[in-house]
Amino acid sequence: MWRRGRLIAAGSVLSALVMAAHSAVPNALGNLGSLLETFLPWLGVSVPVLLALAAARRSATAGVSVLLPAVVWLVLFGGAFMDKSSGGGDFTVVSHNVNDHNPDPARTARQLASARPEVIALEELSADTAPVYERALADTYPYHAVEGTVGLWSRYPLRDVQPVAIMPWTRALRATVQTPKGPVALYAAHLASVRVLPDSGFATRSRNEAAGKLADAVRAEALPRVVVVGDFNGTADDRALRPVFSGLTSAQEKAGDGFGFSWPAAFPMARIDQILLKGVTAASAWTLPRTASDHLPVAASLRL
Repeated sequence: MWRRGRLIAAGSVLSALVMAAHSAVPNALGNLGSLLETFLPWLGVSVPVLLALAAARRSATAGVSVLLPAVVWLVLFGGAFMDKSSGGGDFTVVSHNVNDHNPDPARTARQLASARPEVIALEELSADTAPVYERALADTYPYHAVEGTVGLWSRYPLRDVQPVAIMPWTRALRATVQTPKGPVALYAAHLASVRVLPDSGFATRSRNEAAGKLADAVRAEALPRVVVVGDFNGTADDRALRPVFSGLTSAQEKAGDGFGFSWPAAFPMARIDQILLKGVTAASAWTLPRTASDHLPVAASLRL
């Protein structure tokens, strides 16, 4: 029993090492490190697979060795399943990449409004769909602004709305939301898409450049309370997005239940849609039910 299963035991050690030292996996070859970190929690799937192999091999050595990646995974991600939500939120924001090919934008708008948020941020608007959202949300959200492919709908007045230059075309905006508890700077952004290509691997250069420009804009923000939402096409674990996550708190990590995966909607595997905060506290965070988009909407209740 103790001599069998050495290859399985070696696989357990390797799995634990990759999880624990993921930041040491280099990006020099096709951004392999960023690709690994995008789906990092899924390395936990190795635990039941290795355990099944150990049982099939009837190897005590292999069975005990599986404890190593299991413990590492729990240290890294076990906290995500603790109940971190609390009451007292007085400002709810919803962010959703609605998909520019959404076949029923009016229904999507109604689904988002049913969550009763104070602000809705939409990404991937088009010239055809933006007017549909405007009409569908007009009665409940009298204040709205659209810049390029992103837009905000708010119960409270919006001031100082302006595009944020993160890409050659407009995919980000900044606005001041005049809440009853004072102004909040709100940024909505849709970073460049990524691709997995045969010749270059995980192609993220345009996204990373857009993230850096968004980070510069947020760092220059004068208001003390800041909310940054949108489709980042990357996760909080991805080292390439550290500039934009630095100095901001993830509402999902602080007050969510589980990983809050948002993409793809049919089988969510990564949280690439974010709600980030500075000077604001998250009371709770969650994903909304699926719409006609390929992303799930994300939401957070905030204490101002």
